Amino acid sequence: MEEAVFIDGVRTPNGRAHKEKGWFRNIRPDEMLSVVYEAIFNRNNKVKPEDLDGVLVGCANLSGMQNDIGRLAWLASGLPVSVGTNSITNQCPSGMMATMHAARAIMTGQADIMLAAGVEDMEKVPMGANMNFPPRILKYWNGADLPMGPTAEKVAEVYKIAREDMDNMAIWSNKKASEAHKAGKFKNEIIPLKGLDDNGNEMMVEKDQWVRDKTDPEKMKAMQSSFKPGGVVTAATSSPLTQGACALLLMSRKKADELGLEYHYKFNYAVMAGCDPTVMGIGPIPAVQKLFKRTGLTPADIGPIELNEAFASQSLACIRELKIDNENAPFKRVNVWGGALAIGHPLGQSGARILVTLLNILKTDYPNEKYGMAALCGAFGNAGAMLVEKVK
Repeated sequence: MEEAVFIDGVRTPNGRAHKEKGWFRNIRPDEMLSVVYEAIFNRNNKVKPEDLDGVLVGCANLSGMQNDIGRLAWLASGLPVSVGTNSITNQCPSGMMATMHAARAIMTGQADIMLAAGVEDMEKVPMGANMNFPPRILKYWNGADLPMGPTAEKVAEVYKIAREDMDNMAIWSNKKASEAHKAGKFKNEIIPLKGLDDNGNEMMVEKDQWVRDKTDPEKMKAMQSSFKPGGVVTAATSSPLTQGACALLLMSRKKADELGLEYHYKFNYAVMAGCDPTVMGIGPIPAVQKLFKRTGLTPADIGPIELNEAFASQSLACIRELKIDNENAPFKRVNVWGGALAIGHPLGQSGARILVTLLNILKTDYPNEKYGMAALCGAFGNAGAMLVEKVK
């Protein structure tokens, strides 16, 4: 088998998905992909767009502006028509699935150079836009239990996640993301992008819009659940509606050496998994368990971990069940630069974004660790987990 190495990974800043206050309200999702494509080729000028064997783009809602966004964004970017593209949907793990499939194409020798991406604009293409549930699903599940909010409430109830612990995790996530931004830790991955401030004035955006430099614990305590009377899941402990795009350049190690390119980490293993859709947030539990079983590794073998924070309830349930860190924040190796509660969660982008962040964390903060891992849940019980390994 060939080795699939990560050459580079970039992303836009994540913006608030709001038609009046979102910094990227004037930018289409295909335009955000163009920004990350251009950055990849500018930063790796030995790789030409026409050299790619394929472009895989993850997106949760392939509708409206995001209809077959893999192909249409590529063409709208003026890039070579000879390069094949594929739009992939797996709900929230979509960007990770794009990366996984790209790596496997390289490992089997069917491709030398692949681009994996993820994108979502939750303002212009709202979550669940144009979705038409199959009526037969109601034979097996209560339709009211399937939306994301109710699943988070159910996870909190089943796994006995305290409201105080969820608030604490949200505070921790924002604190770590704010510190990482101020320390310049995201500079290698974020591509500055022109946007609009609240008054419509043009500005250069260099950080994620949702990150709060200060949080008010008392205000958080007073917040009510949006999903259930007397519930415990609030806006503060839920990932916010977000816009963003991300791309990773992968290559066979042989090809990278031929081109004289630098690399530090390679794809090791990845899995898909599923779970009860009414507790979709626990998806990383079976995914990571499957990954460990297949690889023979244990939590003790893993360095930093990126676990997408769809909701604090599901993140805490996964951390505790998998025993991958402390039961409560502060955490030692999970989301050490903050997570989606602060950074945002543009659905189809997040699976790719957490990989880009993981690779940068490994290189800068954990250079001696052999393995890093990323995992995330997805709507309707989808989940994925990926292991990356330091190149010898």
